[in-house]
Amino acid sequence: MDRRFVLAIVLMMVVFVVPPLFIKRPAPRPAATPPAPPTAVSSAQPPAAPPAIGQIRIDSGAPVAEDTVTVSSPLYRYSFSTRGGRLLEADFLGFRSMRPNERDRSAQIIASESDLLRLSLLRGGDTLSFGSLDFQPATLRLELTADEPEGRTISFTARRDSLVGVDIEYTFVPRDYRIEVSGTVRGVGPTGATLLVGLGPGPRNTESDSVEHARELAVVTRAQRSELHSFSALDPGVPVVLSGPFQWVAVKSKYFVTALIAADSGPGQGGRIGGVQMVSNDRIHRTPEAADLQASLNIGADGRFRYSLYVGPMEYPRLRAIGYGFDDTNPYGWAWLQPVIRPVAVGARWLLVAFHEKAGIAYGLGLVIFGILIRIVLWPLNQKAMRASMAMQAIQPQLKEIQDRYQNEPQRLQQEMFKLYKENKVNPFSGCWPLLLPWPIMIALFFVFQNSIELRGQSFLWIPDLSRPDPIFVIPVLMALSMYGVTKIGQIGLPPNPQMKMMLYMMPAMMLILFLNFASGLNLYYAVQNIASIPQQWWIAKERLRKHPPPPPAPAAPPASRPKK
Repeated sequence: MDRRFVLAIVLMMVVFVVPPLFIKRPAPRPAATPPAPPTAVSSAQPPAAPPAIGQIRIDSGAPVAEDTVTVSSPLYRYSFSTRGGRLLEADFLGFRSMRPNERDRSAQIIASESDLLRLSLLRGGDTLSFGSLDFQPATLRLELTADEPEGRTISFTARRDSLVGVDIEYTFVPRDYRIEVSGTVRGVGPTGATLLVGLGPGPRNTESDSVEHARELAVVTRAQRSELHSFSALDPGVPVVLSGPFQWVAVKSKYFVTALIAADSGPGQGGRIGGVQMVSNDRIHRTPEAADLQASLNIGADGRFRYSLYVGPMEYPRLRAIGYGFDDTNPYGWAWLQPVIRPVAVGARWLLVAFHEKAGIAYGLGLVIFGILIRIVLWPLNQKAMRASMAMQAIQPQLKEIQDRYQNEPQRLQQEMFKLYKENKVNPFSGCWPLLLPWPIMIALFFVFQNSIELRGQSFLWIPDLSRPDPIFVIPVLMALSMYGVTKIGQIGLPPNPQMKMMLYMMPAMMLILFLNFASGLNLYYAVQNIASIPQQWWIAKERLRKHPPPPPAPAAPPASRPKK
C-alpha cells in the first residue's frame, strides 16, 4: 500500500477538522464552523506440510527431449512442456503487455524457469520428483472455439519406473481461465502419500513499473478466512511454511494470479491443500521478485487427486463466480477496512465497466460522469451541512457570551451550551459528517485504480493509461487548482483568519505533491469532484452573505483643517 495515499487522506481530514480550532470568532460577526494466522480447518489427521527444499531428491535420470503442447481459445494460449508436464506459458490474448520491450505482444505471466504444475511425490522419507520425466500427451495441439458448450481434455502419462508413474488429465473451457486437473499416481503405497505441486516463482512482470510489480507479489491462502503473505516479508533463502488445510492457494501480482483450488475435492481425491512452502530467491530494489513455491495435497492409497488451476487476470466477476472467497485474491482495501471500502469499490468498478461496455463510454469520460453523479447525489446532504454551519455561525455571539460567563464552571458551561443548541435546534456535529461521505468513495477509487485490470491501459485524451500517473502532470495540477478554488469560494463571508489563509495555499500545494504520481484516473475524479462542487459552494456563500452581511466599513476620518493664515 502506498503510504502517500494514507497521508493524503489524513491531510484531507485535516482540512475539515483543524481549521475550526484556529478560527477566531469575534462577537459581532463570528466565524462559522467549517464544514492471526489463518485458523486451520479441523481435521482428524493433520495434513503434512511440504518438506524443506533441501529434502527434495531429484531423480538421477538424464533429461529427455522436450516438446510443447499448446492449448488455445479466444481468451488464452497455454503451453505445456512434455518434460515434467509443467506449464511453460500463459498468454492472455485480451491483455497486452505493458513492459517497454513487449508492448506489441499479449501479456504472458509465466517465467521461463517456472515449475508451475511440476509434481513430486513424498512417500515415507523419500521425495520422488517427476520433473524430468517424459510425459506422453494424447495430442500436441488443442484449439477451442467460443461456441463449444463443454470443455475438452488433454491427457498426459509418465512412468518413472515399473512401479511409479502418473496419469493426468487437463480439462479446458473456452470462455474460462479455470483448468480442471485430475489424475492418478501409481506406486503410492498402502498408507497413501503427499503430492507436491509446484506453484512457480510467482507471476512474471508484464507492467511498466517493475518495482510496483514486485511490491504487489504475494501468496494468498484461504482456510476459514483469507490471509495475504507478501513476498516482501520473506528473507532470502529462508523457507516459510504455511500450514493448512487450505481451500485454495493463490500467487498474485498486481493484475494476474495463478491459483490452486482444492475446495471441491472430497475424500480420496486429494482433499484440501495441506500446506504451502515459499522461499524467496531474488530481490529487485530490496523487494523479492520471485520465490520457490510448492503446495502439498494428501492422497490415499489409490493415488487419485483432483484440483482446479486458475491462471488468468484478476477480473472481479470471474473471481467471485468461483466462490470460496476467491475474490479475496483481489483485495479492495486494507483487511480492517474492507467491510466498508469493498462494497463501494465493487459498486464503483461495476458502474464504470457498465458505462464502458453497455453504453460505449470511454473510461475517462465515465469517470467525469461518475464524479458529477456523486456530487448530485450528495447535493442535499452537503446543502444540509453547509446550512448547519450557517446556523452555528448565527448563535456564535450567544455561545461566546456563555463561554465567557461560565469559563470557570465546566459543568454549567456544558449544560448551557446544550441548552442553547436545543433552543435553536442546532446540532454542532451536523455540519461535519455529510462532508465525510465522499471520502470512502475516494479511498475506494484508489483501490479500484490500483487493482482493477479493466482500467489497465485505458487511455483518455492525452493520458495513455488511466491507471498510471499523468505523464505531463496536467491532471494533478488541475486537481490542485480546483481544490484551491473550492476552498477560496468556501471562505466567502467568513471573517479573515490567518490560519485559514495559510491552509488555502498550503493544502493544494501539499496535495499536488502527494497526488503527482497517483493514477491519473484518481486525479481526474478528484478534480471533477471539486469543479462540480463549485456551484453549490458559490450558492451557499451568497446565502451566507445575505444572512450575515459584512459590517459596513468605518467612515473615513475627515481631513484635518488647515489653520488660517
